[in-house]
Amino acid sequence: MALLEARRVTKVFGGLVAVSAVDLSVGERTVASLIGPNGAGKTTFFNCLTGLYRPEEGEIRFNGQPMIGLRPDQIVAAGMARTYQNIRLFGSMTVLENILVGQHVRLRSTPLGAIFQTPFTRREEEQAERRARELLAFVGLSGKGDLTARNLPYGDQRLLEVARALGSSPRMLLLDEPAAGMNPRETDGMLRLIRRLRDELEMTILLIEHDMKVVMSISDQVTVLDYGKKIAEGQPAAVRSDPLVIEAYLGSGMLEGHSKLT
Repeated sequence: MALLEARRVTKVFGGLVAVSAVDLSVGERTVASLIGPNGAGKTTFFNCLTGLYRPEEGEIRFNGQPMIGLRPDQIVAAGMARTYQNIRLFGSMTVLENILVGQHVRLRSTPLGAIFQTPFTRREEEQAERRARELLAFVGLSGKGDLTARNLPYGDQRLLEVARALGSSPRMLLLDEPAAGMNPRETDGMLRLIRRLRDELEMTILLIEHDMKVVMSISDQVTVLDYGKKIAEGQPAAVRSDPLVIEAYLGSGMLEGHSKLT
């Protein structure tokens, strides 16, 4: 059963059609990848899914519910969380505080409760901190909760973004180039984390990624965009050998392109 259904999603900026009638269906407990050359419309499509942009046309349903017109925080509350291509942590806050912010959509304390520190508020704060430390341990950042976020190594900042997104207790996680800028060791660690998200937390993953080794090794399905249009979709092996995909990445040099995509 599909958890996410997008039908003919179209986003236009002025005279530029950034996403053109894109269909995408992602089943529960799967890892789906969205790939394509730079400027293909991948992040724009993510922004449509998560409420940052409102499509001019199309339909988006998550867990059977329509998403178009909802605010980003309402979409997070519905169970869809994301990370960003460019790291967007609260750099001056601690690692632990960043994850607590991610939990905000699930917390029920009122401003008055926070001011007067009611028993309910204190219990909820204790539970939130305990949950935050569990998430730190899950992503491999145990013991780093009191560090300032901007002082973490780059790879750890990527992991913290994932942990912050997990704070909202999502059913589906959208990862925008999670391995970007990572060294091979860090990339392997991110791959293991994504597999654990699916296998241990039973989470559905949709990711944008340029590293074809990552895409081909972890994906259950791959969708390819080029100039805002979907040109291919299927299992990794089939997509990797599709002539349209090879040409989209490297022009007409198809033999050379095939070697680079493998």
